[in-house]
Amino acid sequence: MSSKWFLRRLFSSIAVLAAVLVLNFLLFRVMPGDAVSTIIDPSFSPEAKELLRELYGLDKPLKEQFFIYIKQMLTFKFGLSFLSRRPVWEELLSRLPSTLILMSLSMFFSSVLGIWLGIKAALNRGKKLEKLVLRLGAITASFPGFFVQLVLLMLLARTFPLFPLRGSLSVPPPTEATAIVIDYIWHMALPVISLTLMGFGGWALYVRNLMVRVLGEDYVLMARARGLSEKRVVYGHSFRTILPPILTILLMSVPGLVSGAVITESVFSLYGIGTFLLEAVSGHDYPSAGAAFYLLALITIISNLFADIIYGLADPRVRIEGKNQ
Repeated sequence: MSSKWFLRRLFSSIAVLAAVLVLNFLLFRVMPGDAVSTIIDPSFSPEAKELLRELYGLDKPLKEQFFIYIKQMLTFKFGLSFLSRRPVWEELLSRLPSTLILMSLSMFFSSVLGIWLGIKAALNRGKKLEKLVLRLGAITASFPGFFVQLVLLMLLARTFPLFPLRGSLSVPPPTEATAIVIDYIWHMALPVISLTLMGFGGWALYVRNLMVRVLGEDYVLMARARGLSEKRVVYGHSFRTILPPILTILLMSVPGLVSGAVITESVFSLYGIGTFLLEAVSGHDYPSAGAAFYLLALITIISNLFADIIYGLADPRVRIEGKNQ
């Protein structure tokens, strides 16, 4: 890999991160409302109000607040939450496992199901299976995510109580470790199913289009002429060819899953970073909201950078075109 090509991608990612930091700082300062009213009770004495302003750095000029904010973001020392009075990093760490489990499971199931259906559709061109996959992909892509989740919640948790209506654990939670795990899986099942249903259609359409193009290539026809088994032709030759763009799309879909976690966790009342972000924004909790947005932006930028690197390693033409620009 060319060092100039990699450095250009790295510097562009750093520039995007710098822009996000500046906009993130300014966004919460121009929002309607006042953060001071969140942490300062009107009945407090003037001395108590001044101590709280000093504790959260609200007594400093805006320029000095900006440099404090940059230092906090780069060192991951996000300060104290206005609402809970706890360190923001502790709040994020306590909620991170639930969000990671939700994201990783939904990404795994939706991608595996979509890739499998896309390959089957490409191998059955013009048949009922291909038409079914194309229609399912179009249907799943046409409905808003929150609408599908609300319908599933009404049907499978309210009308037919197969799953819990809300929360990550039952109230009160079980006492035994095995019972806690089972109860947690039961609560997470419907959110994961909803994200899988909304995500597999896009994967199926994308993989089907790639496979249709690849199956018509000369080297695939030559492999079949040599008498290789259909399984080896499909997975050993065709699928390996489309694997780099699939990995790229997989990495680039991470930011969408992260932002989608905000809606999903709100609909199902899960204890995750998504609900934490909404609570912070609605409560004018600058440290918490800024930290959550910063982490989401960081995940997005890192995912896009890795996608560029993987695609550049897999396809040298990307690096060659970059040099000629």
